[in-house]
Amino acid sequence: MQKLLNDPDDFVDEALEGFVLAHAARVRQVDGEPRAVVRRGPPPQPRVAVATGGGFGHLPLFVGYVATGFADGCAVGNMFASPSTDVMLAVTRAVDAGRGVLYVYGNYGGDKLNFEAAAELAGDEDIEVETVRVNDDILSAPVDERARRRGIAGIWFAYAVAAAAVRRGDDLATAASVTRRAVDRTRSVGVALAAPILPGVGTPNFELAAGEMEIGTGIHGEPGVRRGPLQRADDVVDELMPPLLDELAMPAGAPAAVLINGLGATPMEELYIVYRRVHHWLTKAGVAVADVVVGEHAASLEMAGASISVLHLDDELSALLAATTAWLAG
Repeated sequence: MQKLLNDPDDFVDEALEGFVLAHAARVRQVDGEPRAVVRRGPPPQPRVAVATGGGFGHLPLFVGYVATGFADGCAVGNMFASPSTDVMLAVTRAVDAGRGVLYVYGNYGGDKLNFEAAAELAGDEDIEVETVRVNDDILSAPVDERARRRGIAGIWFAYAVAAAAVRRGDDLATAASVTRRAVDRTRSVGVALAAPILPGVGTPNFELAAGEMEIGTGIHGEPGVRRGPLQRADDVVDELMPPLLDELAMPAGAPAAVLINGLGATPMEELYIVYRRVHHWLTKAGVAVADVVVGEHAASLEMAGASISVLHLDDELSALLAATTAWLAG
C-alpha cells in the first residue's frame, strides 16, 4: 500500500482537519463534536437547512458538499461507516434556523438507523425534520424492491434540487417533496475496474483480477451483478444504458440531466469517452440532454470505474437545477 498518511487510525480526523482548514472561510467544526461539520455563519435569510452525513472516504460526498453550499451541515463517520446519532443531532442543532431541517442521505442501513434516531431526538427539541433517502442504484436490487436499493452518485441531483429549493424559500414539506421527486426520477448504473484500499487495512477491499471488470459494484465494494473481462468503453455503456432507459421510460423529447461520475482513480478523459456513448444513446432514444455534469462527485478512495446517472427532468426540476448550475458557476 502506498498512501500519503501518518497513523492509519488518525486518517479520518487528520483529513477532516485539513479539509476544514482549507475551507475555513466556509465551514467549521461544531464545538465538542469535531465530526460535525457545518457552514460558517448563518444563511443570508432564515430558511430550511439541509443536512447530510455518511462514512468518510467518498469525497466530495458527503462533507465536501458543505463547502460547495449544497448542504448546511454533515455528520462524518469512520471510513465507509455511518456517523453516530449524536454527531447527526449536533449537526441538526447547529444548522437549524427555525424552519426545520431536511435530511438528504444515501439508503444504507446504518445511516438510516442513526439518522432516524437523530430526527426523533431533534423532534423532542422542537426541531422539525423531514428525510429524503436516495436509492438511485438500479443494479443493487430489482425494481419491485426499490426500497432496498443503494444510493450512489445520483445523490448529486438530490443535493442540487434541495439546495435550490431552500434558497428560493420553500418550506420544509415543499423542499422535501420536490427533492423526493428528483430521487424518484433518477436512475444510476456503474462499473468497477479496481477496488479501494482502506487506510487501516492496507489491501483492496474486494478482489478483482487484472483485466476484469464488475458491473454494479457498490461504492463500498458491495458485490455487483456480473464479472467478466474488461470490455471496450462503448461496450460497457451499451450494457449499462438499456436497463437505465427501460426504468426511466422517458418519452421522445423528454428533457434529462446526466451525471458521469468517476469513482476515484478514473481520468477525466475516460469519463468523457463514457459520456460520448451515453449521449449517443440518449439522442437515439429521443431524449433532450439539458444539463451534463462530468467529474468525481461520489468517489471511493482510489477505486477505478465510473457510474452513469440520469435525471428525467420536469419543468420545476429543470428550473431548480438551472438555478443551482448558475449559482455554482457564479
